[in-house]
Amino acid sequence: MNNWNSYLKGFAGFMKLERSLSNKTVEGYSYDVWKLRNYLDMENIIITPEKVEVKHLRGFITWINKEGITARAQVRILHGIRAFFNYLWSEGAVKQNIALLIDLPVVGFRLPVMLSVTEIDRMIRNIDLNAPEGKRNKAMVETLYGCGLRVSELVNLKISELYFREGYIKVTGKGDKQRIVPIGTVAMNEINGYMRFARPQLTIKKGQDNFVFLNKRGSSLSREMVFVIVQQLAIMAGIRKPIGPHTLRHSFASHLLEGGADLRAIQEMLGHASIVTTEIYTHMNKEHLRDTIIMYHPRNN
Repeated sequence: MNNWNSYLKGFAGFMKLERSLSNKTVEGYSYDVWKLRNYLDMENIIITPEKVEVKHLRGFITWINKEGITARAQVRILHGIRAFFNYLWSEGAVKQNIALLIDLPVVGFRLPVMLSVTEIDRMIRNIDLNAPEGKRNKAMVETLYGCGLRVSELVNLKISELYFREGYIKVTGKGDKQRIVPIGTVAMNEINGYMRFARPQLTIKKGQDNFVFLNKRGSSLSREMVFVIVQQLAIMAGIRKPIGPHTLRHSFASHLLEGGADLRAIQEMLGHASIVTTEIYTHMNKEHLRDTIIMYHPRNN
């Protein structure tokens, strides 16, 4: 059964180099394939990957379903299996990706939580600018919301990646892919104010001087710390929604769409590999429109 090992090794390399996926994602996909192999072993089906048939995959799906794995988790597992058989097909090991012949479990559609402009303004107004970290926190929130960054992109933002004269920043997203993101005047002014008045008060640790946002010990911020800061500001603003830094990213995209921005442009700014991911904000926009009609139309009062 060494074929499994050699194919999995090639699969991992392919996903890293050709698809530019992170180590964590590649490990997850590889683990999904190992689940399939373990199932075949348990059923005493001793075959190599290129001999796997649709009936084997259907049996595997039945098995993970009986194991109590949720529909959402099943979808994730089957995405890994599909990617593996697509790799085998691209290498000429199989004639077709048989995993594409399997229907994915139906998963309920859930819209992400979003904040209104008023709620975001309330959060920002509750930042204590007299506190040592106040200017930093305000600059962070304005950057998260103004640029639609992931929290990992925010904490890893470098001074050398700020191109304020040209009006953009360079961020490193999923799979170490870099992209250019426009930045508005408000966010630029807050970062400049933080860099000029607050950051110089810190004793910056060696090797950390290129990070924009630092903690009180002079090191780059953790994602967990940003999460805590955003949650505390939401509580202070009287917001009871379950939110985090990613909520500001969702709000950034939804507000752009409401304002008439092109979906493709939003996709580029968010760094989504597929337009399908970005299209979730069209559903959010429809929800907003529906709520507005119900609230204000005379026949609904």
